[in-house]
Amino acid sequence: MTKKNGEQFYGTATIGEKGQVVIPSEAREAMGLKKGDKLLVFGMGCDMVAFSKLSKVEQFASHLSGRLDAIREIIKKGK
Repeated sequence: MTKKNGEQFYGTATIGEKGQVVIPSEAREAMGLKKGDKLLVFGMGCDMVAFSKLSKVEQFASHLSGRLDAIREIIKKGK
């Protein structure tokens, strides 16, 4: 695992024949992921994928909601 600016890099994962992805054990341990946990899968851009624990979605949505005005300003400036 490599840490930089609060972000962690845990290694690589390979997509298997059935489209399954194995999350590195260090990442699973650090994030408290257990067998049977439900994850949401987000597409970010055209070639990025992010996973989130289903139990953390409300926390994530709350964070985004609190930042909505700033997000709108960023979007407005980008047009």
